[in-house]
Amino acid sequence: MTSLTPLAFAALDLLNEAPMHPYEMYQTMVHRQQERTVKVRPGTLYHQVGRLAELGFAEVVGTDRDGNRPERTTYTITDAGRAALADGLRGMVAEPADEYPQFHLALSVVENLSRTEAVDAVRARIVALERERDDYDAAVGRVHAKQLAERYWLDVSYVRAMLTAQIEWLSTTVDRIDSGDLTWDGPAVPADTPTNSKEPTR
Repeated sequence: MTSLTPLAFAALDLLNEAPMHPYEMYQTMVHRQQERTVKVRPGTLYHQVGRLAELGFAEVVGTDRDGNRPERTTYTITDAGRAALADGLRGMVAEPADEYPQFHLALSVVENLSRTEAVDAVRARIVALERERDDYDAAVGRVHAKQLAERYWLDVSYVRAMLTAQIEWLSTTVDRIDSGDLTWDGPAVPADTPTNSKEPTR
């Protein structure tokens, strides 16, 4: 199956809801704050919708003009597009993907900071994550108020749970660093520990 970019996949999902023109799709993504999960840019979105049409996953169903503004082309999803959407979803849900988050890399080399620098940086991250979790709590409140079925906001629930897990792990770890329970000085391996020079240290 043709690989779709995250933005193209998000666009295909919107077209599965209803026929839309790309600007309407962009407005909908912004309103739903989808920039939290995919980079949303108007020009890139127009290009991706055109690509979906080239692949046969979407097709033009009409054009309209609002005053002196340029014509807007409305697209709808095709049967092939629905199949691509379903296939992509099955794969993304069932198969863990290789991802390379920046923070994972930072943790792998954080020993290059002094103990104080590491503690300060981690505590600052905890504060930022707590603010982000507050935003998701507000989002949960909004969807509850709208009585939106839970299956439509599982992503919000998932991200909030992941934020809570990160905050808890970071809080425990930074306390261990600060107290000295997690040693920050000295050799990577005790001198009296047998090592195999061919094995990586991580």
